[in-house]
Amino acid sequence: MTKMLASVRDRGEAEIAFQNGADIIDLKEPANGALGAVELPKILEVKAFLSGRRPVSAACGDLPMDPEAIVRKVGELLAAGVDYVKIGLVASARLNACLQQLKPLSSHGKLIAVLFADEWHQYDADILERLAGSGFHGVMVDTADKSKGRLLKHISPEQTGRFVKSAHEHRLMVGLAGSLEAPDVSRLLPYEPDFLGFRGALCSDLDRKAAIDAEATAKIRALIPDVPEGTGPATVDYKLLAARGYYPDPAEAGLGTDKIFVRDFVLPVNIGAYSFEHGKPQNVRFDVTADVLRVTRNPEDMRHVVSYDLIMDGIRAIIAEGHVELAETLAEQIATFILKNPRVTRVVVRAEKLELGPGGVGVEIERTNDMKSSRLNTPQAYMDRKFS
Repeated sequence: MTKMLASVRDRGEAEIAFQNGADIIDLKEPANGALGAVELPKILEVKAFLSGRRPVSAACGDLPMDPEAIVRKVGELLAAGVDYVKIGLVASARLNACLQQLKPLSSHGKLIAVLFADEWHQYDADILERLAGSGFHGVMVDTADKSKGRLLKHISPEQTGRFVKSAHEHRLMVGLAGSLEAPDVSRLLPYEPDFLGFRGALCSDLDRKAAIDAEATAKIRALIPDVPEGTGPATVDYKLLAARGYYPDPAEAGLGTDKIFVRDFVLPVNIGAYSFEHGKPQNVRFDVTADVLRVTRNPEDMRHVVSYDLIMDGIRAIIAEGHVELAETLAEQIATFILKNPRVTRVVVRAEKLELGPGGVGVEIERTNDMKSSRLNTPQAYMDRKFS
């Protein structure tokens, strides 16, 4: 289950984030940089207010890769009793020394390494292995320079998905942040990060240095499903699910479905069973249509829609995995990815290879969920899909 991390600067903002459902309250001063540190008295005030009702994290600040300075700040935050300590790590000759110095502290608290998407190419390929070996509890990706765009401008969704998968394989908690906006949520949820982090999206006019706004915070919270861990169908609040756009409002039952589609989406793909098709990408055209449960008569924001980005991101992620022998296999994988969304009831995928002759050749498949259409709008049907 993906949680919501809200970055706040003081108790007043922490109260707004808490009241609007944030799962992790993160202390960060946006006026002091990407990971600006908050004064210790403010951290203690927020901890006293929350009184264990939410985990508290705190950023160390935009520190240089000076092992002594980083260890000193981490020790201060651990002594304050925060649940997570976020440490910005820049690729440099002193990074290894910092990791070695931090390893003893990992037994005293949960250290979260923050890597920067706008400096992604500078990190070594084994960075996750090194973090795990140094005792880090988790890792998150953020952006260092907020003026250069949000996370997905720097790394693609499929790269993000591979990173999340690899981090989980190293037993690291994984978070994604970096000027995320409402449309980014549905694009990142399929990769199952442990949390998504927000600041600017919680503020008026997306201004991360402005105060947190209750309405903006509630809108972001509404985009992330919130079924408590360990609960079953009998304990789920369907009204809450309806309010968050993951289940049709009981008052508006029987709304049916809408269709979202992607047409003439052409990408180079490593595909083919013949030897001459190996090692040379060929263009494939994708046409995909998905039937999506309507959740309201009057859609107003991202809660009420399933974005076509789901389709395009899924296709890109799957072809990035490497060579696939058959168009049928590719189509099946795309259909499976799209049907993971709890509101998609049916999908038609057409994959057409364009370079094997004067015309296109390929396959078209139709797949649905394993329930009768008459049950799609019932609460039990939703839960069958959610917990299967």
